[in-house]
Amino acid sequence: MRAKPAPINTTEATDAASRGFSIDAHRLVAPKLAAGLYLVATPIGNLGDITLRALQTLAAVEIIACEDTRITRRLTERYDIAAQLKPYHEHNAEAARPKILEALAAGGSVALVSDAGTPLISDPGYKLVREVCAAGHAVYALPGPSSVLAALSVAALPTDRFFFEGFLPSKSAARKSRLAELARIDATLVMFESGNRVQDTLAELAEIMGTREAAICRELTKLHEEISRATLSELAREADTLETRGEFVLVIAPPAADADVLTADALDDLLRTQLSTHSVKDAVAHAVALSGRPRREVYARALELAKDLRGGDGEN
Repeated sequence: MRAKPAPINTTEATDAASRGFSIDAHRLVAPKLAAGLYLVATPIGNLGDITLRALQTLAAVEIIACEDTRITRRLTERYDIAAQLKPYHEHNAEAARPKILEALAAGGSVALVSDAGTPLISDPGYKLVREVCAAGHAVYALPGPSSVLAALSVAALPTDRFFFEGFLPSKSAARKSRLAELARIDATLVMFESGNRVQDTLAELAEIMGTREAAICRELTKLHEEISRATLSELAREADTLETRGEFVLVIAPPAADADVLTADALDDLLRTQLSTHSVKDAVAHAVALSGRPRREVYARALELAKDLRGGDGEN
């Protein structure tokens, strides 16, 4: 693996800078916000990354709908923002959405924030935005921090076209099947992963797309930010030394124009998964579409695997 840069102590830098510079959020408040739902991007780690417009809006709205009030309160207390915090997450969304719609119908202004980053990006909020739009209320986007774009910008990989996957399936078989599908996409891949699964995911990525360049971005903008760049095979070989605490964004280069998309082992895994629930014909069609390999080769291998899996005639 290529040498890792020293961790970037961004939190301490922000705290040091803030000792000589402060923001009174109340001085930034607009005289009156238009009624509507405000989608406010919040820092992904470093509280200094909040935008002036975000502070102004959060200080002016009547309600801030957030995933975890304890996390958002760290931000509002840091900048002396007194708006009412109301929980809005996947477990209470059905009950919370009507109340937000009522507030908007009464001419109110509501901000929606996630725990970190841009709302709706692997966070709750999609259904709320749909219902707010359907009810005829305005929706405003306040752009700002995003771990997806932050990782993409520092990965040193192509940025002209990228595909955001979010979190992969937690089960290994489903994850491998999904990675085989992602391997066919002609774009840089960006995905989230948790610390307790990142080593397994790196091993599976190496098995399926091993020669591709990639970057592991851990704890972006936080105290222990760390970025490692190498091929997937190299990153997987060093995975047992990886610090697994924190949040991870994985960025993987697109497939080379003249390269097989899947390795032979990855093709076998894909075929076994497909053959467990599909006929040989359907499994082959799916594997050909995803693998980038000739149908004759895939069909012959499918027959061998089907014979082992089912015994006897592999044509069933």
